[in-house]
Amino acid sequence: MHSPHDPYVRVRGAQEHNLRSVDVDIPRDALVVFTGVSGSGKSSLAFGTIYAEAQRRYFESVAPYARRLIHQVGAPKVGEITGLPPAVSLEQRRSSPSSRSSVGTVTTLSNSLRMLFSRAGVHPEGAEQLDSDSFSPNTAAGACPECHGLGRVHRTSEELLVPDPSLSVREGAIAAWPGAWQGKNLRDVLDALGYGIDRPWRELEQKDRDWILFTDEQPVVTVHPVRDAGRIQRPYQGTYMSARRYVLHTFADSKSQTLRTRAERFLASAPCPSCGGSRLRPEALAVTFAGRTIADLAGLPLTSLAEVLESGSVGGGETARVLTADLLARIATVTELGLGYLSLDRTTPTLSNGELQRLRLATQLRSGLFGVVYVLDEPSAGLHPADTEALLVVLERLKAAGNSVFVVEHHLDVVRSADWLVDVGPHAGEHGGLVLHSGPVADLAGVEASATRRFLFHRQAVPEREVRTPSGWLGLKGVDRHNVRGVDARFPLGVFTAVTGVSGSGKSTLVGQVLAGVLAEHLGSQPPDSSEIMDTTDTTASTESASPAPPGCVSVEGLAAVQRLVQVDQRPIGRTPRSNLATYTGLFDVVRKLFAATDEARARGYKAGRFSFNVAGGRCETCQGEGFVSVELLFLPSTYAPCPDCDGDRYNPATLEVRYEGLNIAEVLGLTVEAAADFFAGVPAAVRSLRALLDVGLGYLRLGQPATELSGGEAQRIKLATELQRLRRGHTLYVLDEPTTGLHPADVEVLMRQLHGLVEAGHSVVVVEHDMDVVAGADWVIDLGPGGGDEGGRIVAAGSPADVAGADGGPTAPYLARALGSGQ
Repeated sequence: MHSPHDPYVRVRGAQEHNLRSVDVDIPRDALVVFTGVSGSGKSSLAFGTIYAEAQRRYFESVAPYARRLIHQVGAPKVGEITGLPPAVSLEQRRSSPSSRSSVGTVTTLSNSLRMLFSRAGVHPEGAEQLDSDSFSPNTAAGACPECHGLGRVHRTSEELLVPDPSLSVREGAIAAWPGAWQGKNLRDVLDALGYGIDRPWRELEQKDRDWILFTDEQPVVTVHPVRDAGRIQRPYQGTYMSARRYVLHTFADSKSQTLRTRAERFLASAPCPSCGGSRLRPEALAVTFAGRTIADLAGLPLTSLAEVLESGSVGGGETARVLTADLLARIATVTELGLGYLSLDRTTPTLSNGELQRLRLATQLRSGLFGVVYVLDEPSAGLHPADTEALLVVLERLKAAGNSVFVVEHHLDVVRSADWLVDVGPHAGEHGGLVLHSGPVADLAGVEASATRRFLFHRQAVPEREVRTPSGWLGLKGVDRHNVRGVDARFPLGVFTAVTGVSGSGKSTLVGQVLAGVLAEHLGSQPPDSSEIMDTTDTTASTESASPAPPGCVSVEGLAAVQRLVQVDQRPIGRTPRSNLATYTGLFDVVRKLFAATDEARARGYKAGRFSFNVAGGRCETCQGEGFVSVELLFLPSTYAPCPDCDGDRYNPATLEVRYEGLNIAEVLGLTVEAAADFFAGVPAAVRSLRALLDVGLGYLRLGQPATELSGGEAQRIKLATELQRLRRGHTLYVLDEPTTGLHPADVEVLMRQLHGLVEAGHSVVVVEHDMDVVAGADWVIDLGPGGGDEGGRIVAAGSPADVAGADGGPTAPYLARALGSGQ
């Protein structure tokens, strides 16, 4: 045993995922950075082994009942770990975001603000003092009774419920009603009540139409069904339910996502007339601080909020002074991380992954814990180089407070600032999983096998090449959306364009929403990501599909030159372990047909469907083909454990007896993309998919790897590969949002070859990007800023990389100049 004062975390025999019996010693109370190409095993070491073991020990100390669950969930595959303190993980994976979760709730700043209003707010004459719960829209005491604290109400109208008034009720005029028997029942009830269900809707009297659609009455009548198809049906008691009542009831209470989405088509969402969208009761909105309501303050950017609080605490008494001082100190931490443009009422689903992780980081800084290991997953993701400097200050402060900071990171400035470097590799997947170096950063220079070494010490100047000439221009006039106000933007076609700027400067608004929205409308479709490139279980898209938002600009020119739009974002390719690489790219269809065509499958009468784990028949019924069973933990997120019957294979034994070229279907799903490319070398349809995945650097992923295990960057590259394998016709505009997130510099090179290849083939590529080496290699750069939120939203420079590097006014210029020069 090592002494209790041993300053190292010592890992012995780690075998999680692709780790090959790794032994490594890592110092505590230091900033330790884990590097390596994507898929090399660095996350398996930092999160899958070190953090997982710290969490397991914590569970064991918490409650005896947890031991049984840990047994089911399984401990990390590791011999032993010594010297391990408790750990806090700040991963990029999103927890399921709800519209009730906001910047204020994530940072707990909302609690402090409510306390301030309760204790030091100005209550109206004669009103009793409200407690802090009364200022929360998420409690019964505070929520506006009309919208239940959601701030919006769903209403319907005759136009929505009856899109075609020339039809009669029997012909289906009331589109919102359910189909099949339930719809027939409602029509029969109306008929029995004496309403004319065979006259065109528009000929009915207005009062009758209003009653049919909007009544809250639920009369019960005897229905004598018309004999149909020779069956005699007995009379029965039928209850009437108006169309509005049916739609609202389905939307609020149905367990079926499909039915809810359908009901939503007949609803229009509007700010609640009672609370004006503030989500609070009138009593709470009557209390002010510095002359403003709590809803006013929650809507301000944090930088402005701080100014109001400072002015309000003057002369506000001792209580006000103490409470505002606490709030100001905590707001300062968030603004220090470059997030001062966010407001407390901004909902979590509208934040980027990087923003969300930095909010959590700011909250941890104030928590005052020490002696803890913080394990961070690419905290620089989504950060402009200027913001990365602020991040480094914060990581140093966490360390100075007596903590160990373990960071999985690709950003070279973060790597250089580390006290200790653990480099994993040499390559991805089964060609990785070894620790090549664990020691001071400078010592990596002697490790030849490392893919990181070349980028860390031998900075290459961006190769000189001619900047391409645009084949045309796409002009947006008067862009007005979020913080981008009244901006004219021109995007060159036939070249590679990079859009830069600090977090919150309006890049995603200008590119992902306005540019893509305008094109989608022109091409007469949704943005492609909502049909081709989106998991059908995604609920966020359903509202947008009903009413496409206005594109957000006054006029557009040059649209005719673009025939297709492909928007590739970082949203997951699926929310459950059922979606995976093979199902998403269409490769799985090819594979199932190959299995169904084998002699054995034919002899048994197995069709292609037998080899799908999503339908009954060939799959293991214990886990319904998921390969996992969900273990619900009280107070803790539910976890997946391998299915006890099929051991994670997903299929029943009979299906696994069928082999293609010696492998069964579960073994094929276990192949990496690289191994599968050799295995299916003679099958052109499979080769195309696999070649495209190899080209974007995903050779290390397993075909059956569940979507839930993929990072945002991997999901984005799978979408890109799916697109690359299609035969492209017509001029396509590709829009990518930070495609290099989560990529090692070596993988970035591979990805850029692909994207520049698309431009060489005559298409246009627009990327929102923070990686200055990528920006330096672009043909045209549009720099937004100068700051975030209200301080941003303007184009501060546009032109070739060299032009923008020499421009004044934007924070990007000095970093781009550094990337263009070879010097450090």
